[in-house]
Amino acid sequence: MAMLTVRNLPDDIHRALRVRAAQHGHSTEAEVREILAIAVKPETRVRLGEALAALGCKIGLTNEDFEVFNQERDKTPANPLRFE
Repeated sequence: MAMLTVRNLPDDIHRALRVRAAQHGHSTEAEVREILAIAVKPETRVRLGEALAALGCKIGLTNEDFEVFNQERDKTPANPLRFE
């Protein structure tokens, strides 16, 4: 796992982190990990598949509409990459 060092953290912020960690029954380090995880990976993040499905429903796409894509799609196999 990666390590992170935070320099020049003001004393009042460090104190607040320690208090918050104690309230949650965590170490300060565990509390900071939790705060960072919530900040960068919120539960309410947009999931691309769900967003696209909702958009399709909103504009009224049907399975028949997708059949057009299957009929028009180029079915020629792709040439494999060559590393020469």
